[in-house]
Amino acid sequence: MTVLDRFRLDGRRALVTGASRGIGQAVAVALAQAGARLALSARTAPALKPTADLVGRYGDTPALVPGDLADTAQAVLVDQAADALGGLDIVVHCAGILPLNPDGSALLAPLQQLPQQAWDQVVAVNLNATAAICRHAHAHLARSEAASLVLLSSVAGVVGAPLMEAYAATKAAQVSLARSLAVGWARTGIRVNALCPGWVRTDMTADVQAVPALSDWLLAHVPMGRWADPEEVAAVALFLASPAAAFLTGQAVVLDGGLSVPDGGLAGIPKPPSPLPAP
Repeated sequence: MTVLDRFRLDGRRALVTGASRGIGQAVAVALAQAGARLALSARTAPALKPTADLVGRYGDTPALVPGDLADTAQAVLVDQAADALGGLDIVVHCAGILPLNPDGSALLAPLQQLPQQAWDQVVAVNLNATAAICRHAHAHLARSEAASLVLLSSVAGVVGAPLMEAYAATKAAQVSLARSLAVGWARTGIRVNALCPGWVRTDMTADVQAVPALSDWLLAHVPMGRWADPEEVAAVALFLASPAAAFLTGQAVVLDGGLSVPDGGLAGIPKPPSPLPAP
């Protein structure tokens, strides 16, 4: 096996949640390009059609297992994916939300102003559903000889994230869960890692990108000085799912252009004043 062969997933059976757009869609396409057979999940089946069309260019038509993970009972979609594919070797859990305003835009507000309902919604999807997905995935992955579980966390889970406390807390919890499961499941051959992207160009961050003062301020804290593309995140997810990472488990892999370097990696980098409101 060559080094490049270690990144192949030929014949591996993979479930990607949150696959309708953004990072989840890019991950699904990357796994398909590497030879995996796919099951895709998002809230509705119609939302998955664009991703299914992209994935279908590289292999079999993917199985669609929609489910709204605001209801943890919908984590049964993991079992449905395993039934459709004849088992599971890989689960990449990308589904997640920010608090939302009534119009669907991101609600950025300090904790003391965040409604309890908004907090509860984020915890339900980002933490409770993550635990439920892992619980359902265990039995299927334990039967695989090359099992990998990847939780899409965020740099917000490893650095301070004002106005995003609910999101950041749940993303930090995903990192902790990945580490605990990695230790607990290692002797069954299941690798578990968290992937923590920084600022990525997706629909979820579109509201922030649309405010130049806020976008520029955020990028001033990124030594590489730019947003990441979803495909860059997908490449790391592919690595974590592949034999190339066969001895890697229990890690939080941070892909953030240097944002989380101690002291923010900011030595000598001029920063504009913060546009955030005073507490």
